Amino acid sequence: MNSYLSREELDAMGFKSLGQNVCLSRKASVYAPERIQIGANVRIDDFVFLSGDIALGSHVHIAPFCSLVGGSAGAGIVMEDFSGLSGNVMIYAVSDDYSGDFMTNPTVHDCFTNVKTGEVALRRYVIVGAGSVILPGVEIGEGAAVAAMSLVTRQLPPWKICAGIPARPLKDRSRNLLELEKQYRMDTLPSERGCAV
Repeated sequence: MNSYLSREELDAMGFKSLGQNVCLSRKASVYAPERIQIGANVRIDDFVFLSGDIALGSHVHIAPFCSLVGGSAGAGIVMEDFSGLSGNVMIYAVSDDYSGDFMTNPTVHDCFTNVKTGEVALRRYVIVGAGSVILPGVEIGEGAAVAAMSLVTRQLPPWKICAGIPARPLKDRSRNLLELEKQYRMDTLPSERGCAV
């Protein structure tokens, strides 16, 4: 048996939209696929958790053990083209209030909680290092790189290498990716190679 779902199996799941050459591990957990959009040439590895409003662009990779917890409309997660997550990255578009002024967890009625929500957006070419956590309402600018084990609590500017708790810009990131994409698009696309990419 193939470790990725077949196209027929993916179609039967009822995603909001689904591009070509999507490789979704049989060991991934997907909740409410009708709220999830997936572009072309996307690979989602083992033990990934997807829930809520999520929009993945094309050429997106999500490594093993990542969790994407999107909220509802206006508080989802967006990963634009050529973005990627290393292993064990957690992205939350919703989070409990930890102040102690409210109760927490989904087993408690909403009137006793103060759930914080906010769209999380990873723009084109963003890469997030292993073990990082991204909290609600954050935008990571185009081309930014987030180092492993970082905590992203606020906006990060484009084309910067960022790290820390909380993450902050440290230095510029090369824009050579833009030229490489032009060359890549002129060559054979991965969609012609299937899930072996």
